Amino acid sequence: MKLSAQSQLFSRVTVQDKLLFTKHLSVMIHSGIPIIEALGILIDQTKTGSSFNTVLQSVYSRIKNGKSLAYSLEEYPKVFDVFFTNIIKVGEESGTLEESLQFLSDQLQKDYALRKKVQSALLYPSIVFLMVIILGGFISLFILPQLIGFFEAFDTELPLATKVLLAIANFFKNYGILFFSSFIIFSLAWSRLIKTKTVKPFWDRILFVVPLFGKLLRNNQTVRLSRNLGILLKSGVPIEASLETTEKTLTNTHYIRALIYIADEVKKGKTIHESMTSNPSITFQPIMIKMIDVGERTGKLDESLTYLADFYEEEIDNVTKNLSTILEPILLIFIGIVVGFIAIAIISPIYELTGSIRK
Repeated sequence: MKLSAQSQLFSRVTVQDKLLFTKHLSVMIHSGIPIIEALGILIDQTKTGSSFNTVLQSVYSRIKNGKSLAYSLEEYPKVFDVFFTNIIKVGEESGTLEESLQFLSDQLQKDYALRKKVQSALLYPSIVFLMVIILGGFISLFILPQLIGFFEAFDTELPLATKVLLAIANFFKNYGILFFSSFIIFSLAWSRLIKTKTVKPFWDRILFVVPLFGKLLRNNQTVRLSRNLGILLKSGVPIEASLETTEKTLTNTHYIRALIYIADEVKKGKTIHESMTSNPSITFQPIMIKMIDVGERTGKLDESLTYLADFYEEEIDNVTKNLSTILEPILLIFIGIVVGFIAIAIISPIYELTGSIRK
């Protein structure tokens, strides 16, 4: 299967598929089952015709024709990234494939758990924000325009809040469909624009300074950097190759540039912690630089990186646990202000009209 024909296929291969594949393959190799037989069992366990079943059958055919597992997996970079295949390659070359698969299994499990924590933390505010947009759009398009004729019939001076509400109602009556259509088109265009090489660095920088979310994103990239680099070094991958491979597993432009810079400096003979200190892309936290310095001095850099990954993952746990608690009152206050404004704008002229009739 050619790489150019794989994008739709790969988009349906999930993290769970890769996790179960790695874990089961490790167990079977540990039990003494030959790799070709183990792959045959895994193919039978996956759903026939599914994306991952197709991938495994292709890998099986290549191995049967004498190719290595790492080489066979490299044909599918959308499923098995360079980090995954490098660990497999080291395991095959050193005769420790079982341990390499176990490393990858643990890594995938931690990545999956970390992603779920972040998604769970963002779920509540995302739902509330979505409902506000839907209800706001419904009220703006169908409710507010109905109020225009009602209030214009009042033979009295309208309060400021009501005038503001009527101005909004008039706007949505005349331009409501155009406004929301433009909003949807702009959102779709923006989602594509921020992935371009020109805009992505700027957008990544903005995300870093967003209160609370910026810290979450920084810690997420730090965890990936520390854990992936630590596993590669522990597996015996040379430090320069480990840095280059780790760079390909990151998603934030500034962390990627930082790793490229560090790799170049290491090639010139500098240590990682020295390169981090002088790095122009981002400012690494002092504890990270210090721990890497200690690891390099003691020859236990992989252990220092593993400690850093666990430390920052715990920081993410603390942020995600408090995220809903912090955002909930803010969202409720915002909704309360909007509802209160609409209520005052509607009730005030009615109350004044009732009072003038009594007089």
